[in-house]
Amino acid sequence: MNELVFLLEEASAKALLQELMPRLVSPEMPIRYIVFEGKQDLDRQIERRLQHYRAPDARFVILRDKDMSDCRNLKEEFLAKCENAGRTNALVRIACHELESWYLADLAAVEQGLGIQGLARKQSQRKFRDPDALANAAQELSKLTAGRYQKVSGSRAIGPHLDLTQTRSKSFSVFINGLKRIIASA
Repeated sequence: MNELVFLLEEASAKALLQELMPRLVSPEMPIRYIVFEGKQDLDRQIERRLQHYRAPDARFVILRDKDMSDCRNLKEEFLAKCENAGRTNALVRIACHELESWYLADLAAVEQGLGIQGLARKQSQRKFRDPDALANAAQELSKLTAGRYQKVSGSRAIGPHLDLTQTRSKSFSVFINGLKRIIASA
């Protein structure tokens, strides 16, 4: 069975994926999480890491926040780095604008994960119907949860409750669909 390797910009993405992956893959599939020290570290090291990874049949998933970058250009840059490293089977996904946008797209999961009553009712508010458009999702989530959301522990708490079929965050839907495709081909 092919190893699935995630290349991530931060520890909160790892915490989220450790909660999501058991819902998507069998326990027999080997999964490895490589966490970088932020987006500059990921951007700088990705090509070398891919090139020198020893397992030739490993499948790679690169996840990075969009932040203020142009997501199409960013994805093209990463795909070029993957090609330069000889890893053309890598899946590159960009969280628009940041991982917290995915949580704002599923306030019921935030409510359940953090134990805060009444959040799910706010889902119909305009800014939570398309959270990928929010440039400050982490701040919005912190404000919404009165500071109870912390990046790593919050990701770990919210992850088990995220609805994998929700479509309010297009970048989350694209990420999940891409993961399903790469898992099916492994």
